[in-house]
Amino acid sequence: MGNDGAGTAGGSAQREYERRRANDEAKLRAEWGRFGGIAVALSNEKQSTRAWASGANGERIVGARLDAMASETVRVLHDRRIPGSRANIDHVVVTPAGVWVVDAKRYKDQRPALVAEGGILRRRIEKLVVGRRDQTKLVDGVLGQVARVSSVVGDQVPVRGMLCFVEADWPLFGGSFAVRGVDVVWPKKMVAGIGRAVGVGVDVTAVSNCLRRAFHAA
Repeated sequence: MGNDGAGTAGGSAQREYERRRANDEAKLRAEWGRFGGIAVALSNEKQSTRAWASGANGERIVGARLDAMASETVRVLHDRRIPGSRANIDHVVVTPAGVWVVDAKRYKDQRPALVAEGGILRRRIEKLVVGRRDQTKLVDGVLGQVARVSSVVGDQVPVRGMLCFVEADWPLFGGSFAVRGVDVVWPKKMVAGIGRAVGVGVDVTAVSNCLRRAFHAA
């Protein structure tokens, strides 16, 4: 399927969750002494720790959808380290039409929306709102990843960013949109968008191998 050495979707997020959970439990055991086991059993997991497990699950869901697309002409890479950074790229897809940088997000029962301010007499500013919170920083993050990938593959290879929200409160009709060139979608829409893109002659094998070398599996 052309997916050897592709990495494991959600792998680094899962490891971070397990590390944090172990640290949380160790602190409780140290604080409560011989009652530490009971304290661990009765304590709720920290939200900041639980968020890593949720994120890992979202990445696995998106990764499974992308892996189902994988073929000799569709290469999928997961969980790639960004050199010189603690961040990673969740998923990279290479097709004859170009490269997609996909960031998976799990915001259960919250609705992503595009909010535009200004226009005509003022500069138009686009924001991503999820639920009631401004999450435009997610768009900034994807654009940064797109820039890093573009610097590796060169100007002749189209690179596009996607934010894929898992288990969000999407409307029955419509719903997907773009913020500053980043597509905001759900898993089925993500697959459809990548699948219908028109090929421009990208050398899938060469580009995917180049990206493997530049962004190692996390």
